[in-house]
Formats: sequence, structure tokens, C-alpha cells
Amino acid sequence: MSDDALAKADIRQTLTATTFVEIVDTLVGDFDVIDVLTVLTSRCTELLGAAAAGVLLADSDAHLRVVGASSGEINLLELFQIQNDQGPCLDCYHSGHVVLHSNLDEPSAWPLFADECTQAGFASVCAVPLRLKATTLGCLNMFISEPGGLSASDVALAQALADVASITIIQDQLTRDSAIREGHLQHALTSRIAIEQAKGMIAEGHHTDMDEAFSRLRAQARNANRGLTELAESVVAGTTTVDRFQPAASRRQA
Repeated sequence: MSDDALAKADIRQTLTATTFVEIVDTLVGDFDVIDVLTVLTSRCTELLGAAAAGVLLADSDAHLRVVGASSGEINLLELFQIQNDQGPCLDCYHSGHVVLHSNLDEPSAWPLFADECTQAGFASVCAVPLRLKATTLGCLNMFISEPGGLSASDVALAQALADVASITIIQDQLTRDSAIREGHLQHALTSRIAIEQAKGMIAEGHHTDMDEAFSRLRAQARNANRGLTELAESVVAGTTTVDRFQPAASRRQA
């Protein structure tokens, strides 16, 4: 193995360990579900070679809802498969198993979804379940630019990340109380609404796009040691003004 390959393998191993620690740390005290799922989607693009990723959770009526996406484009693709009742995430959620399609130019069970993906520049897709024992909470969906999909080792790592994230969503004590569990999932869905509203306000105030607005919102939350949802709710309520969300360079100069 070349020195460059060894260096890349070492970086990947370090980032993998850091990611697991980052997610497990949320088990101590209160945590923000959206923060956990944001880490999950961003790490999938860094660790697994996915071009993008999204997370869907089931509500109390077993309907999938988009609660996390690495970009606005992915958010729309995830909504598209829900609205058209076809796509890997729906199959993954209902089966509780990994769903992988290595070439979306070839026939699939989801022709409308596959066509939307290829038009967006994604050649393959992989969905892994978010689960706790026999309970499937939702799924993690990864979009890959090239045909071939993910390797077996990458799928295994994605499932491990999804399993750890699931534990943070439903801790051991919550599994014994279904009402609390459903309330926690509902909180994630409600949090998503507040974050989308705050992103829109920041984007409008700074004349930027929604992805950049989310990056600024998340950076401010981390810098101020505040929960992502809490900060978003304060923006919507007007107690935190949008002028705080300057680009990274401006924050460093300030």
C-alpha cells in the first residue's frame, strides 16, 4: 500500500472513531436529535464516499418524514419518494433491511425516483435502516455519484453509524415507554420545522441560499454551545437576530 493510501486510511480510521465518540457523547444529558442526525448525514459524505445523504424518521402513524438532509436538493429528492410512494427508503423502512441499487440507469422498482436521481447526477443509492432491536425508526439514505454503489465494508460502517444514532434517539429507558418514544420522534419532526423556518429567515436576511444558511446556523450553534433546535426557535421567535449569522470569514475578523 502506498504512503498516500496509508495516510488516507489513517485519516478515515481517525474520523470514524471521532464520529462514534461524537454521537455517543449525546447520550449524556439532554441532546438535540437534529444535531445527531446532522452529524450522521455529514459523516456519511466524508467517510463513505457518498455524494449526499438524507434521514427519514417515522412518525407515530408510521409515515416517513424527512428530518435531515445534506443539501436542499436531497431534501427534495426524499420528499419526492414519499409523495410518489416509491423509493429505497420506503422499501428499507418496511423490510428493516439494507436496500442497495448499484446503477439507477438500469431497471428498478422505483422508475420515477430513479429518473429524478439520475437527472440530479446520482448513479446509485443505498438505504440502511435506523433501528433499535426489532424496531425500525426510519432510514438513512445515501446517494452516490458513480455506478457501483457502496462496498460491503462501507455498507457495514453505515449500518453501524445508523445503529449508534438510533440508540441516541431512543435510549434504553425510553424503549419501555412507547408514549415517550413517540413524543421524542415527534420532537425531531417539530424541530425540523423550526430549523427550516430559521434557515429561510437567515437566507432572506443575508441574500444567500438555504444550504449556506444552514451552515451558518449550525456554526453559530456550536460556537455558542447551544442546541441547534433551541437556536432556530430563538431566531423564529425574534430573540436572536439574523445579523448574527455572518459567513465564517466575517466571524473570524470580528
